[in-house]
Amino acid sequence: MDQARIPTLTRLSDSDQTVAAPEQDIRGRTVTAADDEELGKIDDLLIDEDEGRVRFLLVEHGGFLGIGQKKTFIPVDAVTRITDDHVRIDRSRKQVTDAPAYDPDLVEEQDYYDTVYSHYGYTPFWGMGYTYPPYPFPGATGR
Repeated sequence: MDQARIPTLTRLSDSDQTVAAPEQDIRGRTVTAADDEELGKIDDLLIDEDEGRVRFLLVEHGGFLGIGQKKTFIPVDAVTRITDDHVRIDRSRKQVTDAPAYDPDLVEEQDYYDTVYSHYGYTPFWGMGYTYPPYPFPGATGR
């Protein structure tokens, strides 16, 4: 992969790609933080068009009855376990709520992704030495 540019990232719902099996589609599942707090639901998956891999979960959280909800990207690297109803991540609720908010006008800006990865403390997927998480995704069964 070209280290100088980030591949095009697209919401799965906006692409012509599909999840191999319906039971492996994690959209709509509840995200649980490392501190056992429920964060919200997975609204969509951001995929790398060059490699066809999931790079981020787009999670809706906060608010009440849909008012005041915030959407945040969580790198797929944070996922530690996937069940039929939940996706567990290795970051706290506070870290997710303090993350840069999703902004559809910035999703093609490298600085935006740098900020998201820096916030969570992960190596960006386009960076030297990056290794994709060691389980199939989506639909992986965690530890």
